Amino acid sequence: MSDSDGTGLPASIEAAWGLRERPAKGPKPGLSLERIVDAAAGLAATEGLAAVSMGRIAKELGVSTMSLYRYVGAKDELYVLMVDRSLGAPPPLPAPGTGWREALATWAWEQRAALQRNLWALRVPISGPPVTPNSVAWWEWGLVALEGTGLDEGTKISVILLVSGYVRNEAGLMADIDAAIRATGGTPQEVMSRYARTLQRLADPARYPAVARMLAAGVIDQPDDPDAEFRFGLDRVLDGVQALVDRVRP
Repeated sequence: MSDSDGTGLPASIEAAWGLRERPAKGPKPGLSLERIVDAAAGLAATEGLAAVSMGRIAKELGVSTMSLYRYVGAKDELYVLMVDRSLGAPPPLPAPGTGWREALATWAWEQRAALQRNLWALRVPISGPPVTPNSVAWWEWGLVALEGTGLDEGTKISVILLVSGYVRNEAGLMADIDAAIRATGGTPQEVMSRYARTLQRLADPARYPAVARMLAAGVIDQPDDPDAEFRFGLDRVLDGVQALVDRVRP
């Protein structure tokens, strides 16, 4: 399914860009790359990424498994297309005159919201740089946000990787914590209070004085506001970028 004479990309990725039409000898006129990707993403959303297989998708669509390979050559390709379709395009580009920090913060919050709507996408391994239409559009958005900072293009990419890495890590961490809390059957406050009591029993203050001071302050007994935690971390990341921008500006 690769095209060594053209872009070098798999045919399915080219099709996502509109560079290829459906196979000339498709086994079923109603089958399309869009239907395959939608069915796969639907399975991932309802049953988890592990439920996605060519056989299962074929069953959902009422076609043979082999017919799918006329449109997508491997599961890795399918994963990339699923994520691209599910996360969707970014919001409109920032208005002229928007400061880089406000623009990049908006980009981060929007990306986080898209991931939270499709948590299964966080389980898809990153196999390379952006190559699909929506992923490139998100990249474009981030680069536009950094215009006027004085950073060179390579540094802009490094900043985008830094911020997007923070977004992905925070979204995945919060999702895992939420799932763990739900599995206990208790409320977040009950779980955190129980954890604080357990830690007080286990952690000898003489050996863990800093932990003891933290427990005595009572800050761990209450569940954190996920948005507040995200805002705190994002602000610190952007503080670091601000320091970098300040160094390169005349």
